[in-house]
Amino acid sequence: MASDKEQVQEFLSIMNEEVMAFQAGIDIDALAAARDLIRSTEKAGGRVHVTGIGKPGHVSGYVASLLSSTGTPTYELHGTEAVHGSAGQVLPGDVVIAISNSGETVELKATVNCLKSNGAKIISVTGNPESWLARQGDVALIAGVRREGDDMNKPPRASIVAEILELQCLSILLQNDYGLNPTQYVKWHPGGALGASIREGR
Repeated sequence: MASDKEQVQEFLSIMNEEVMAFQAGIDIDALAAARDLIRSTEKAGGRVHVTGIGKPGHVSGYVASLLSSTGTPTYELHGTEAVHGSAGQVLPGDVVIAISNSGETVELKATVNCLKSNGAKIISVTGNPESWLARQGDVALIAGVRREGDDMNKPPRASIVAEILELQCLSILLQNDYGLNPTQYVKWHPGGALGASIREGR
């Protein structure tokens, strides 16, 4: 069995390769289309939501918080609770960012079908460009990896990083289109060392 150091180094090497491959293949036009869909929805009075099942569900919480703090008010939508009434938070014309590496997650299919039937627009984030979820999206953001980082190649590691990077890229485009500056940002993030660094000019 490989030593602890060798196991960690192998994992980090795989992660580095996957991130570099993701970076090389990222679709800037799709990201711009997602930004434009969100901005046009906001201008029409619509809102943005993020959803996912399992680990991508945890990603959705972070992304909702990141977007909200950088100029795009965004709401987390529980991936399974949606079909049990929580879909009521999504109004016709709203945008929902739906995350699934496989793009075939059964529970998310039910949620997306529900949301679309109620008039929502979908931004798909998936590792599989041929998946059901990719086909359902008004815009599809492809964040795929070949290897997750270990011998089983099953527990989501690299795929989660790719999803986060994809949506961080989207947040940059939205933030810059919004024209966010430190004065506005600190209004939404006054606490902690980050808020203090802006107030004190550090």
